[in-house]
Amino acid sequence: MALCHLSDMSLSSPHPDAHIAALQQRLANADAGVRRVAVLEFADIEDEALLGAITTVLRDDTDATLRAEAARVLAGWDDADVVDALAHALSDLPEVREAAAQSLSELKDPQVGARLLPYVAHEDAFVCAAALRGLKELRVPEAAGSATAAVLHADATVRREAVSVLGWLKHAAALPIIAFAAVADADEQVRRVATGALGLAPPEHAHSVLPALCSALVDPAWSVREEAATTLGKWPPEGDVAAAALRQAMGDDYWQVRVRAARSLGRLRDRTALPVLSEALVHRAGNLRKEAAIALGEIGDAQAAAVLHAAETDPDPEVRKAVRLALQRLATVSAGDR
Repeated sequence: MALCHLSDMSLSSPHPDAHIAALQQRLANADAGVRRVAVLEFADIEDEALLGAITTVLRDDTDATLRAEAARVLAGWDDADVVDALAHALSDLPEVREAAAQSLSELKDPQVGARLLPYVAHEDAFVCAAALRGLKELRVPEAAGSATAAVLHADATVRREAVSVLGWLKHAAALPIIAFAAVADADEQVRRVATGALGLAPPEHAHSVLPALCSALVDPAWSVREEAATTLGKWPPEGDVAAAALRQAMGDDYWQVRVRAARSLGRLRDRTALPVLSEALVHRAGNLRKEAAIALGEIGDAQAAAVLHAAETDPDPEVRKAVRLALQRLATVSAGDR
């Protein structure tokens, strides 16, 4: 009986086109509650035939909550009209503009990036920052000029998003201005993001950003120093400059900075870091002891075996695991040298 009932229901189901037409009618209903349900249903079916109607809700609906909901469900639609509507919504009420900014940040198709470029010069800093955030991962080469100008914006959020865009573009010509922001910007978060953006520089340009990164490694803000310690381990070392700065950072007051410095020293395989990494193996912070063990394993110097064996009884199981793997690596390296 149940099977017959289900069959009867499927035979009486409306045609998909009729269902879309019904949803379009509900999106134009005078009752905001009915319109909201229709917007949410679009989020489930994601039918392109309804894009125009949802975009109209975002642009024209009298209910700000509904406009915000429309902005949210349009996330991921790389359609020119949708992008235009979301960009226009950046000047709406806070609830709507926040939703629109988030949806714009989820764009994936570089072809729609051109629709955002004019908004980078908008007088409203929120609009400018949201446009830059949307452009970041699209990697639109044409955004380089606008982003470079925005690095000098009065608003710190705009500057932060601008250096992110330039970093993702790997725009060599912009490296000097990113480096300047990393060491001289008044805002801690801008300096931190700029420091991270320098890590996206092509390896052949690593030498040109090393001075800025070494300066960032002694920044007053520990979050900037932490980012610099991470970034310095991203390319082959330029002489001993990066490694020497990182060894110095192993004495930082913040163990979080030391964790990143230890990780980078391991990546650089800096044998002269054995003493500072050995000291870190007995630090009170388990995360630092673990990173020190991993780094000693990556460096692969047999002289580290003694301190690693001493750490085999560490109270933290994660540290003991890192020590065990490091000793296995040392044994493998030693066997390969025979």
